[in-house]
Amino acid sequence: MARNAKPSTRKPGRATAALDASAALLDPPRAEPVRIETVRIEIVRLPHASGLPLPKTQTSGSAGIDLIAAVDPYGPIHLAPGKRVLVPTGLVIALPPGYEGQVRPRSGLALKHGVTVLNSPGTIDTDYRGEVKVILINHGDAPFAIERGERIAQLVVAAVAHAELVEVAEITATDRATGGFGSTGKS
Repeated sequence: MARNAKPSTRKPGRATAALDASAALLDPPRAEPVRIETVRIEIVRLPHASGLPLPKTQTSGSAGIDLIAAVDPYGPIHLAPGKRVLVPTGLVIALPPGYEGQVRPRSGLALKHGVTVLNSPGTIDTDYRGEVKVILINHGDAPFAIERGERIAQLVVAAVAHAELVEVAEITATDRATGGFGSTGKS
C-alpha cells in the first residue's frame, strides 16, 4: 500500500469468501501429532507355543494385540454351537504395575462365525503369572474349528486406577436417580 493511501473500506465479496474457503480446504489446519504411549511387556513363550509368531497388532492404528491359539498341531479344537472352551495361547506375560490386559473378541470371528470371548473383556491383572488363556463360546449355528496359529482374541493394554471405597450415609442426588437397564430410552 502506498505511504499516504487509505486502507480499503470495501467488504469482501463472494469471490473473496470463495477463495478463502477454497484455501482452507487445500490447506486445512494441522492437528498436533498424537503421542501414543508404549508399554513394555515381558513375555515367556511356553513349549506348546513353539513355532508360533508372537502376538502383534495388525496395523499401526490397531488398539489390540492379536492372541493366537496354541492348540495341538495334530488337530483343531472343535467348538460346537452353544458350547465354550478354554483356548491356550502358550504365553505368560508380566504387565507393569498400573496396567491391566483386557482380552476382547475379534469382530470378524463374531460376525462370520458367532464365536466370541465369553467373559468379555477378560481381565489379566498385573500380578498374574499363569498362561494367558481365552474362554471362547460359539453362539453360531455351526461347529467352529480352532486351528493352531489362528487369531482368536485381542489383548488391549489399559491403564487402571485403584478405587478407594468410602462409606457415607447418603449419596448425592442426580436427575437419573435409580433409573437403569434402558431407563434413558432408545438410542
